[in-house]
Amino acid sequence: MKCALITGGSRGIGRAVCIKMAELGYHVLINYKGNEAAAQDTLEAVKAKGSSGELLQFNVGDAAEVQNVLGGWVEQNKDQHTIEVLVNNAGIREDSLMFWMSEAQWSNVLNISLNGFYHVTKQVLNTMLLKRYGRIINMVSLSGIKGLPGQTNYSAAKAGVIGATKALAQEVAKRGVTVNAIAPGFIKTDMTAELNEKELAAQVPMNRFGTPEEVAEAVAFLTSKAAGYITGEVLNINGGLHT
Repeated sequence: MKCALITGGSRGIGRAVCIKMAELGYHVLINYKGNEAAAQDTLEAVKAKGSSGELLQFNVGDAAEVQNVLGGWVEQNKDQHTIEVLVNNAGIREDSLMFWMSEAQWSNVLNISLNGFYHVTKQVLNTMLLKRYGRIINMVSLSGIKGLPGQTNYSAAKAGVIGATKALAQEVAKRGVTVNAIAPGFIKTDMTAELNEKELAAQVPMNRFGTPEEVAEAVAFLTSKAAGYITGEVLNINGGLHT
């Protein structure tokens, strides 16, 4: 059975990606850290699309948890299920001007996005290389491309993942594994709920925030066989805000 693993899959962009992968016929592995109710809702939405799925609870920033839960799943299912698609979507924001930023705010954000990318990708990459097929999509951000004030930690984390995307893409291309990144701008999710949407949307040429479903459509294309010659790229989805 072909599987797709989406980290941070319980809400927002992650949930939309899970549902899209279900529509494409994947067995969906929904990773979440703590909100089991939201993760269960996502699983029900996956099943409503006629597909199957399961929940995997672990903190992507905790190497031991990733090894025990995800590594254990890979080992137990190596003869039955193959993770063909990995979407590294988990991430957090702890915004603050650098002058006031605590060491914890810096470390927490980098740990989830950057270390999380490493911990999770390391667990599934070997099987992709052996099978000579795989699709890795890293969810980054406009913040990681142009930098945003008040997000030095978040910008650093996402810029780091962009660099890792480009490097890993070159390492694994010969084995039929592609590695790309998607950089959303303002998308209507829980993460942007506290922002002044009306004010910020006025800065966007399209005069609106994007939707998680629009991001999920881009993920679907990059995970397809039709995108087999695209690797090491960063796709901006921001309504023309930055090109």
